[in-house]
Amino acid sequence: MASRIPHLLEPYLTLPHEAGLVVLTSVLGASTNWLLLRHLYSLLKLSSSPTSKPAPHAGAPEESKSTEQEQQEEDVAVLLISFLRDFAFWRENAARLGLDLQAAARRGRFAYVDGLSSLFFPTPAQGPGQQQQQQRVVEGWKRVLTSPVPGDMGRVILESVEQLEKGKGSTGAADGTLDGGNGKNVVLVIDGLDFVLAASNPAAGTAMALREMLMDLRERTHAAIVTLAADHPLIKEQETTLEKQHAWFALNLAHEADTVLSLRLLDTGAAKDVSGVIRITGGGGMSHTDGHEYLYHVGGDGGVRVFERGQ
Repeated sequence: MASRIPHLLEPYLTLPHEAGLVVLTSVLGASTNWLLLRHLYSLLKLSSSPTSKPAPHAGAPEESKSTEQEQQEEDVAVLLISFLRDFAFWRENAARLGLDLQAAARRGRFAYVDGLSSLFFPTPAQGPGQQQQQQRVVEGWKRVLTSPVPGDMGRVILESVEQLEKGKGSTGAADGTLDGGNGKNVVLVIDGLDFVLAASNPAAGTAMALREMLMDLRERTHAAIVTLAADHPLIKEQETTLEKQHAWFALNLAHEADTVLSLRLLDTGAAKDVSGVIRITGGGGMSHTDGHEYLYHVGGDGGVRVFERGQ
């Protein structure tokens, strides 16, 4: 764990509690990619979490301990929806951490919704009965969004949630007859949800619709992790309609969140051995998160070091 997840971040990368919301914010030059990858690693590779089943007692046979540990790991599934990066990016960078996303998908513990490649592609006029064909399935565990309308996106995402809840991987039955109901904790991970807001007509009420969509999805999943841009013009200035809508959306999520992990650049400018600052605070939700601020450095090999100021 220590080799892939910085020790200081371990308490914040465990499985969120039920109905929890974790918000990761970034600015230009301080991306959340490395942080989101470590969330994926923690959820899919590790079994230790506050909501995991109790560990076997000290006198339990080793075989029993191993079986129960495997069961704890299999109880968590992750649905990744990415609007800014393709699956190849996540697959390759997760592999550098020792995490095989495709193998996790085959075990029914991971699914992916592509919100990048076809979201705004023009499509022929379709009647209501053809809507399901528009949001086409690429693989059993992978879907592609072809409509930026929040209602359409929500329906496709819920299909993936239901698939994970039933424990169906790429070898699962396509007709839904596979026996499921094993009670998986599905964690929703959405990268760049605010991109839909920026790329849509800001006067069309997209911010409110996106928030309602997210609320509906959170009701159907164990917890959610969402990344957002928090650059100064998008949050502070609020002169254009887009800036006002983005600020409203981001601040609402921050107030609902249990934990907010914010990345920014150094106030004093660039440094050779420091990539930026990570600030950890409790959101407006029922959170007991202690506030901390650390420095971090992302190496050329993808490794990350997080440390206190002065170290």
